[in-house]
Amino acid sequence: MMTKKTISASRASLILFLCQMITALEVPLDLSQPPTITQQSPKDYIVDPRENIVIQCEAKGKPPPSFSWTRNGTHFDIDKDARVTVKPNSGTLVINIMNGGKAEAYEGVYQCTARNERGAAISNNIVIRPSRSPLWTKEKVEPKHVREGDPLVLHCSPPVGLPPPIIFWMDNSFQRLPQNERVSQGLNGDLYFSNVKPEDTREDYICYARFNHTQTIQQKQPISVKVFSTKPLTERRPTLLTPVGSTSNKVELRGNVLLLECIAEGLPTPLIRWIKEGGELPINRTFFENFKKTLKIVEVSEADSGKYKCVARNPLGSTHHTITVTVKAAPYWITAPRNLVLSPGEDGTLICRANGNPKPNISWLTNGVPIAIAPEDPSRKVDGDTIIFSDVQERSSAVYQCNASNEYGYLLANAFVNVLAEPPRILTPANKLYQIIANNPALLDCAFFGSPVPEIEWFKGVKGSILHGDLYVFHDNGTLEIPVAQKDSSGTYTCVARNKLGKVQNEVHLEVKDPTMIIKQPEYKIIQKGGQVSFECTIKHDRTLLPTITWLKDNGELPDDERFIIHKDSLAIMNVTDKDDGTYTCVANTTLDSVSASAVLTVVDRPDPPFDLELTDQLERSIQLSWIPGYDNNSPITNFVIEYEDGMREPGVWHYQTEVRGTQTTVQLKLSPYVNYSFRVIAVNEIGRSQPSEASEQYLTKAAKPDENPSGVQGIGSEPDNLVIIWEPLKGFQSNGRGLQYKVSWRQKDVGDEWTSVIVANVSKYIVSGTPTFVPYEIKVQALNDIGYAPEPAEVIGHSGEDLPMVAPGNVQVHIVNSTLAKVHWDPVPLKTVRGHLQGYRIYYWKVQSLSKRRRRHVEKKILTFSGNKTHGMLPGLEPYSSYKLNVRVVNGKGEGPASPDKLFKTPEGVPSSPSFLKISNPTLDSLTLEWGPPTHPNGILIAYTLKFQPINSTHELGPLVEIRIPANETSLILSNLNYSTRYKFYFYAQTSVGSGSQITEEAVTIMDEGKLVRPVYPRIRNVTASAAETYANISWEYEGPDHMNFYVEYGVAGSKEDWKKEIVNGSRSFFVLKGLTPGTSYKVRVGAEGLSGFVSSEDVFETGPAMASRQVDIATQGWFIGLMCAVALLILILLIVCFIRRNKGGKYPVKEKEDAHADPEIQPMKEDDGTFGEYSDAEDHKPLKKGSRTPSDRTVKKEDSDDSLVDYGEGVNGQFNEDGSFIGQYSGKKEKEPAEGNESSEAPSPVNAMNSFV
Repeated sequence: MMTKKTISASRASLILFLCQMITALEVPLDLSQPPTITQQSPKDYIVDPRENIVIQCEAKGKPPPSFSWTRNGTHFDIDKDARVTVKPNSGTLVINIMNGGKAEAYEGVYQCTARNERGAAISNNIVIRPSRSPLWTKEKVEPKHVREGDPLVLHCSPPVGLPPPIIFWMDNSFQRLPQNERVSQGLNGDLYFSNVKPEDTREDYICYARFNHTQTIQQKQPISVKVFSTKPLTERRPTLLTPVGSTSNKVELRGNVLLLECIAEGLPTPLIRWIKEGGELPINRTFFENFKKTLKIVEVSEADSGKYKCVARNPLGSTHHTITVTVKAAPYWITAPRNLVLSPGEDGTLICRANGNPKPNISWLTNGVPIAIAPEDPSRKVDGDTIIFSDVQERSSAVYQCNASNEYGYLLANAFVNVLAEPPRILTPANKLYQIIANNPALLDCAFFGSPVPEIEWFKGVKGSILHGDLYVFHDNGTLEIPVAQKDSSGTYTCVARNKLGKVQNEVHLEVKDPTMIIKQPEYKIIQKGGQVSFECTIKHDRTLLPTITWLKDNGELPDDERFIIHKDSLAIMNVTDKDDGTYTCVANTTLDSVSASAVLTVVDRPDPPFDLELTDQLERSIQLSWIPGYDNNSPITNFVIEYEDGMREPGVWHYQTEVRGTQTTVQLKLSPYVNYSFRVIAVNEIGRSQPSEASEQYLTKAAKPDENPSGVQGIGSEPDNLVIIWEPLKGFQSNGRGLQYKVSWRQKDVGDEWTSVIVANVSKYIVSGTPTFVPYEIKVQALNDIGYAPEPAEVIGHSGEDLPMVAPGNVQVHIVNSTLAKVHWDPVPLKTVRGHLQGYRIYYWKVQSLSKRRRRHVEKKILTFSGNKTHGMLPGLEPYSSYKLNVRVVNGKGEGPASPDKLFKTPEGVPSSPSFLKISNPTLDSLTLEWGPPTHPNGILIAYTLKFQPINSTHELGPLVEIRIPANETSLILSNLNYSTRYKFYFYAQTSVGSGSQITEEAVTIMDEGKLVRPVYPRIRNVTASAAETYANISWEYEGPDHMNFYVEYGVAGSKEDWKKEIVNGSRSFFVLKGLTPGTSYKVRVGAEGLSGFVSSEDVFETGPAMASRQVDIATQGWFIGLMCAVALLILILLIVCFIRRNKGGKYPVKEKEDAHADPEIQPMKEDDGTFGEYSDAEDHKPLKKGSRTPSDRTVKKEDSDDSLVDYGEGVNGQFNEDGSFIGQYSGKKEKEPAEGNESSEAPSPVNAMNSFV
């Protein structure tokens, strides 16, 4: 526990202790007390002679004191001077000199005395001096003529003023003269030149003296300096201009600023260095000014005494000067006397201790009179710097003055002894409320007074016990301190003061609040210029306090800008600019505490452009470019991009030259001859590229012979009897000079011919005529200009023009790999017969007819090209059990050669696709009727159908499986002896001699009552169809069952044992496109529903188109062709109208006669018996057409029977070609092809077919 200090048995210690306690007391003004000086003017008081002089002297006391003044040691009778008045209730003098008075008349030493019945206090001696700002004396200033390199001192010699003026040098334009290591101003105001240069020549070196008190500036006559040059300059070692000699002395007073100066001359300009002999320069108090020519030490003390050396050095040598510094001290207080309040009969002391250099003398006065001649007082005893009082009485009250003085100044202090007998009184207001933040110290005041000094005790609560212990600190002035206040420290505290004359108490109240905290602080942000940024600041505070949030920028107010938006818990800055960069601080204030949090905002942007581009080291083929980087806008520059402009060929067009690291500011650039270069630099950082710098100066390089020859030299023939030589011409300044041309040379290879050459202008092609067909030539192209030729060019081999191949491949053989793949072999043609570059072999193949349905089909030729000198190739995507023909042709750059004889081959049978449908109807108690359609792709001769079925119970468990074999010519079946009211699942597939095809599944239920049809409870998916192209297939299906079912499509390579691949269908659509399929591949596919395990459709098989088949442009989609067809259709319509009119009139017309005579074989009616077009064959090409309808009798075409599309006529993989490779658009009979699903039924020609018939 910290309590009042322990009192020892020693009387001196007791007196000292009581003195310390009593001096802490402030005597209330309602009690008698001697005067106390409260305010006075400074000891050295310099006044403005243009204003009234005010000499302050204020004092307090009881009764109020009266005032008197002395001037120069004698009484100053104020009443006798009309210009002097005293302020009411004050001792302050006001001397009115503004109405004709002169300040000089009132110079002197003034002292004020404040007196009442208990004593007298005196002020310091106040020295009054008016400020002076005299004019410069008239003088004739001679011009200074100085040799270049010599030193120079321009003297200022300002007039002596009070206080001394501030000196500075300027020119006639009131611009400060620049100063540096060479030219600087000394402490005395002179301007020193270590050495002069020609640029120092001027006629307006003007010294100015500024007198702050009078706010006036005096000007010296301008000094003219003329520097004349003498070559060569003679360098010299340093010498000192000031101070002179090698040593000097300096005395400075303690607490002042020590200024030491050394200015040297020499050539080159010397530099100054400072050291302290035998010690170090004081840290944190040492500063260098005036380009290190001035050493400045602040707050000097006796420890700073010593020898200081300045060293001036240049490359030729050095010089030095040693300054011995002595620190003296005017008197300063160690213990100043303090007011003493005693009760009658008590003891006390006044102590006055001071120090200085030299040590000051101590003298005492009482009531302004030296104590030696003052009235005797038996209660006091003077002992040097101490006055001891014992058994004081009321008459002992007085004011004592202590004076400590030496040759550098004096100190004067007033301290009174006031003898009073007063009961305790508490000066702190009653019921004062203290509010503090938890975990902070709480200071509860109990300011008191009494004589003798009262004892203080503290209690908590109304009936609490006295406070003590480690939780509290009791101060001598009565204050109770709780070092770490907590919430439970809140409450009422009672202070009790008692002495022998009485007792008094006072209550104060303490409230401890929760601290204010910033729970979400602003965070460091990096933002690009023009963006927006937000700083968060969320606080938590005591609910009884009202916080305010203030935002600061760089510890100052936010800019007055509408871009700064302050919200409750954040600060937003819109359209950020460079000036917004800085530290943002959120300050949360309450009446009791304040917390803050800061974050830095870094605004980044593209760098500023580089500047000051300079070209140096200028050579014929290289140059050095240097620049100064612009500001990086807080994002480091990563690299510089250098661009060039050719002012001769492409003025205004800039090209990339090179780039260098962001730390590099020079680069050596390679140049080309005969280019008028300009350069610019672009800085790059993470934000982007700067604007380009200003262009450098231009630099024109000399012309030279070309350094290189044209690239890309080739020799090719456009006709069988020519050779076209082409090359990439030199670009831009690759020509290296004027008059760029090319020397083109050629000769036939391996025949020993001489070179044939020709010089051509700046072109890129030359044609040699009359050459043999496809003969190799040696070729070279050399560049030249007005200066000369480029180096010898490299030779390249070219060929004269190609012609069509002469012979067809022979010995064509076909090997059947499987039902959809065949391998073709042929013998290569002799290379001499190719007559050009062999590009490969091309196979034309087409399906003649399907063997399962003895019908011929329209020729639809497909092409596969095999690059290089190959002798075999694979034909994928063939249809099983079909008859095909093919031929082979050789291909060169000119085109195709003749075709080989057609080769006939047949594909074997394959497994069929799934039956086209399975329909279950006529349910009875024990039977169901099944109907089906044959497979759309039988792929052979069907030999049977297989039906499997099994019952399904109510828990979806499957019963025993029953299998039935059905003849291939059947299309329906009645199943009998079934269980009533039972669900069955059926599996149905077809078979050829190769094997079983894909199955189709259905479910059905027998009924409970005869004639009552029970509809399927469970969903089903049926009629899955696929329409395939080269790399994708469109899958569609029909669905019966609950709504909102999610489907998936599974697919895989037919016949493969690999797992099914699964694709999810978005939504409840009934179609899906499979993408990324392999061309010429058979796939199996089925459809299922999500959430129904094992519920999938029957499988379907489809085949993608073959790979690498040539694609032909469908002219039916060309704009010109559509326009032509429209015109023809309009013409036919007009003719039909004319014919109709003439027929109605009974006459004949030429068109009708022509139609009757020559029936158009392109427009054939369908056969009467099966509704199909006429067969395609040579025998039927010119047969007359049968009459019949173009469409079936029901005028409908089944969707699954229709597969005619634009894909089949150009854009798809099955493009049609004649033997010469041209697109087939004509029809002799019908366009017969296998539909996508393999159904052989036909349909009416599409509009595209009709339009193709006009080709």
